[in-house]
Amino acid sequence: MTERTGPTQLRASHRTLLRDAGVYLVTEESLSGGRSSVEVARAALEAGVRVVQLREKEGSARRALEIGLALRTLTLEHGALLIVNDRVDLALAVGADGVHVGQEDLPVNVARMLLGPDALIGLSITEAGQLADADAADADCLGVGAVFPTGSKADATDTGLELLARSRAATTAPIVAIGGITVANAGDAVRAGADVVAVISAIAGAADPGAAARALLVAVSEARAAGAAGSVR
Repeated sequence: MTERTGPTQLRASHRTLLRDAGVYLVTEESLSGGRSSVEVARAALEAGVRVVQLREKEGSARRALEIGLALRTLTLEHGALLIVNDRVDLALAVGADGVHVGQEDLPVNVARMLLGPDALIGLSITEAGQLADADAADADCLGVGAVFPTGSKADATDTGLELLARSRAATTAPIVAIGGITVANAGDAVRAGADVVAVISAIAGAADPGAAARALLVAVSEARAAGAAGSVR
């Protein structure tokens, strides 16, 4: 699938940053072991994570705004992207680099109209039929999953690795694997077609979020290297 109109230079560079990031932190203060999402994000960014998504489903909109403003400062300091889950208004309020929308949220083209041509718009893919939709063609990246069983999203449907492989065959856009990602299975997601793995609990719920982020980055890097070596043979 190809995008109907080409991305701006800034958006194209942000797509590249996202594709190369390896690990994508999604915040959720209620799953952060008593720490703030800002503390967790700081540790992850210092470890090398370069994409943070503001999610915060459990708290108030005002608390999400406070967290988002702090995350915007942190991500700018580290040359990282800030994406907001679902909420276009919140993305505008914090000056985020884009939003990630689900199948029941605003269409991708409407979100882009509101946020402007430089905004990254990600789209959740939960079944193969959605890959042929206009939204998928217009999105800057596809968030595929839940790849593995997850406790972070109560209504998530397990999609397995097959949907990652089908998504990879259907698009050249960056693919983000989400749902139950751990150090042990991150490589499987990359080998199945993901460019990036998105996590909440694997970093936010870890005893040492920074160490957990580094371990995930290593797992993704090793899987990429093994894939590249295999393609040369």
